[in-house]
Amino acid sequence: MIRLHDVSKEYPRSGVALSGVTFEVRKGEFVFLTGPSGSGKSTILKFLYMDDKPTTGKVWVNGVGSDTAKGREISQLRRRIGIVFQDFRLLEDRTAEANVRFALEVTGAPKASIRSKVSRVLTQVGLSSKATSYPRELSGGEQQRVAIARALINDPFVLIADEPTGNLDERATRGVFQLLRDVNAAGTAVVMATHDLDLVRRSSYRTIELNHGRLVFDSAEAGRPRPPGGFAEIEEGDEQPPESAGY
Repeated sequence: MIRLHDVSKEYPRSGVALSGVTFEVRKGEFVFLTGPSGSGKSTILKFLYMDDKPTTGKVWVNGVGSDTAKGREISQLRRRIGIVFQDFRLLEDRTAEANVRFALEVTGAPKASIRSKVSRVLTQVGLSSKATSYPRELSGGEQQRVAIARALINDPFVLIADEPTGNLDERATRGVFQLLRDVNAAGTAVVMATHDLDLVRRSSYRTIELNHGRLVFDSAEAGRPRPPGGFAEIEEGDEQPPESAGY
C-alpha cells in the first residue's frame, strides 16, 4: 500500500533531511513514526500525501509513484488520504459540523449525501452533541476529534497523523489515541508521527525510528530489539511538544 525505496531528501538551505530510507506499510497496519525533532518525520509524511517529492529514490502510495504522479492524480490520491495535524487547523468561524462538511464540499460530493456522512463521522468520534459548537467552544481534545472526523469523512485507506496529541494533556491524549486505535481496528491504516515515548512503549504497534534522517530502528524486523532508551538521540535542550488543558 505504501512503500519508500532508498529515499533521500536534500534542501538547498538546510541540507540533508533524509538519507536512504526504505520501508513499507501494509494495508490496515498501525505504525508509529518516531525520532527527535529534525529527524525527518514530517518530511516522510509529506511524501505520503505527495506534498513533496524525494531528491532520490521513490515513494509509492496506493499505486501512485512519486516520480510520475501528475497534478490530477495527486489530487485524486489525497481524497483517499486522511490527514490530521498537531494544531487542528479548523476554520474558527465554522461549527464542528461545518468544518467536517467543508471537506466534502470541496470535493464536489453530492449534497444529498453530505448531511448523513457528517452525522456519521461526528458520532464515530463521540461529538454528535457538539455539532453546532465552534472551535473556541471546544476543548483541545474535542477540537482534535473534529479534525479526525474531517480526515475520516472521505473514507480514507490511510490516516496520516502528524503529532496529533502534541498539544493535548494526558487525559485528552489517551482519548484521541484510543480513537485512532478504533479507526485502525475498523480497517484504516494509521501512520502516526509522535514524540510521545510513553505512548509508544505502552503499545504493541510497529515502531519506525528515525535519527538524523536515517532509519535506525524498525520493530517489524526480526531480531532487532528496541533500544532501551527509545530515541537513538535526544540532545540536551530538545523541546518537547507543549500541552494544553483541554480534553
